[in-house]
Amino acid sequence: MFLTLEGGDAAGKTTQAVALEHWLTERGRTVVRTREPGGTELGAQIRALVLHGDHVTPRAEALLYAADRAHHVATVVRPALERGDVVVQDRYLDSSVAYQGAGRVLDADEVRGLSTWATEGLLPDLTILLDVHPAVARARRGGRAAEDRLEAEEDDFHERVRAAFLALAAAAPDRFVVVDAGLDPDEVAARIRAAVEPRLSA
Repeated sequence: MFLTLEGGDAAGKTTQAVALEHWLTERGRTVVRTREPGGTELGAQIRALVLHGDHVTPRAEALLYAADRAHHVATVVRPALERGDVVVQDRYLDSSVAYQGAGRVLDADEVRGLSTWATEGLLPDLTILLDVHPAVARARRGGRAAEDRLEAEEDDFHERVRAAFLALAAAAPDRFVVVDAGLDPDEVAARIRAAVEPRLSA
């Protein structure tokens, strides 16, 4: 099973990925918890470039994320799925559609097509969208000094990203579950488990 967590920055994806990993492990499943970018050595280098390096143009940014995704799927995700493991992943192609498509105002279909080609069409079995208002997310991050290049974008950028995520979820209700990330983390975790459990049983 391939599970992804999506949403804006500071939505709590890492916290919930850890909680989900623990819950699945307790149920006897072997879990590979990973992230994009940064789930491989190459991915860590790409992450440093796009989030903390010098200016990257929007198309170059989209290509770098797609390159990371191609390598990550080929070397981490597909091998894990072929072994029968559960993959719990922080961000996947929906992030590119939202951030590079809506946020950077590139053509969303072209961005999606790039990732579809890079991953040979691999889609998650379930995507948990942790929805949080941009103002709440900025308050959680504690100010611009600690932010990376994407986090430091203006609120209208993050509002476009949020709207894009919600549109993606509305267009694919069989794959997406939207969870209010403003709730208590334990309640968020409970709602995620409730979404995952029927699919796990199946």
